[in-house]
Amino acid sequence: MIKSKCNRKILLIVLLVLGLASFGCLMVYSASFYSAEYHYGNKYFFLFKQIMGVVLGIVIMVVLSYVDYHIYKKYKLWIVVGAIVLLVLVFVPGLGMESYGAKRWISILGFSIQPSEIAKFALVIFIAGYMSDNHDKVKTFKGLLPVLGVGGIICLLTMLEPSMSVTMCLAFVTLFMLIIGGMSKKHTLMFSLPAAAVVPLLVVLEPYRLRRLMAFIDPWASPQGEGFQLIQSLYSLGSGGLFGVGLFYSRQKYLFLPFAESDFILSIIGEEIGFVGVCALMFVFYLLIFNLIKIALNAKDRFGAMLVSGVAFIIGVQTLLNIAVVTGSIPPTGLPLPFISSGGTSVTVFMAGIGICLNVLRQSQGQDYRVIRLPKWKKVKMKKEL
Repeated sequence: MIKSKCNRKILLIVLLVLGLASFGCLMVYSASFYSAEYHYGNKYFFLFKQIMGVVLGIVIMVVLSYVDYHIYKKYKLWIVVGAIVLLVLVFVPGLGMESYGAKRWISILGFSIQPSEIAKFALVIFIAGYMSDNHDKVKTFKGLLPVLGVGGIICLLTMLEPSMSVTMCLAFVTLFMLIIGGMSKKHTLMFSLPAAAVVPLLVVLEPYRLRRLMAFIDPWASPQGEGFQLIQSLYSLGSGGLFGVGLFYSRQKYLFLPFAESDFILSIIGEEIGFVGVCALMFVFYLLIFNLIKIALNAKDRFGAMLVSGVAFIIGVQTLLNIAVVTGSIPPTGLPLPFISSGGTSVTVFMAGIGICLNVLRQSQGQDYRVIRLPKWKKVKMKKEL
């Protein structure tokens, strides 16, 4: 009975993820075929890259669903150090790739990797491992320093790329996991208020961020400049109405809306399948996040609960930030829509995160499906802490 219930949950989550990823491939093609043909002479350019990311993601998701998630706790330091090294490599000439003035990718054997996407989940693993082992210490300022130090280093390297949107996502994740890990209200305020005060300072220090802020306040003040992208996004969403203009019939993707296949793909989705279609898509995200939260609440130990909570939070906050950007609710930032936006690294890493969550689910239901275990003499002690 328990095994059957667990299998149904696994099947539901897998179907939700595969549905999102498949729909993402469809919309990446719809949003990019014209620009891909125009710029690369191949209308399937972005679609092929997305399919490769999805296929790799499926393989990794399946494999990780059978890997004992406690192994990440044992190697948490090596995992986060590896992520930091990757973030540093974007600044190495010959390895780092620059696009639109930002160095956010590295090229390895002809493939591009975005380290900041990997860093999000590496940070979740590190914080979950540390907080589960040091639950009593996190009530003190000294006990929080390792998490703040690692989170600060990753945020700093991401900001130098520059990528303020990913930096904010990382900061939110760090704060969220500290709170659920037991950080006191006093320390929460102590770290939240200065962090909030730093944001306007970072905007003022970089002229392009200040221009984006001005364009967000009044995009029609510079319709051919910084306000262009937001105006085109609003045109796209407005054209869709309730039910959309029809799949593949978007007009804004014909070189009007920049990054239509990536950061602003939701605008094209809204134009083609309308407000009702976007609401249906958001409902699928809700179902996925809701089920991940249920896995976290029923995890067999604190580490598993924090691990799944971190993955769910990343998916949720990134989805909400992307919606806010394309609707003009916050200034434009370069943050993809999970599982949907063009980006092989992003979709692969998110599916890997789901694979980890599935293993937590299996172990919480007593299923011994793990193919990789810790050696018995070093096995992590698992306590019923929740």
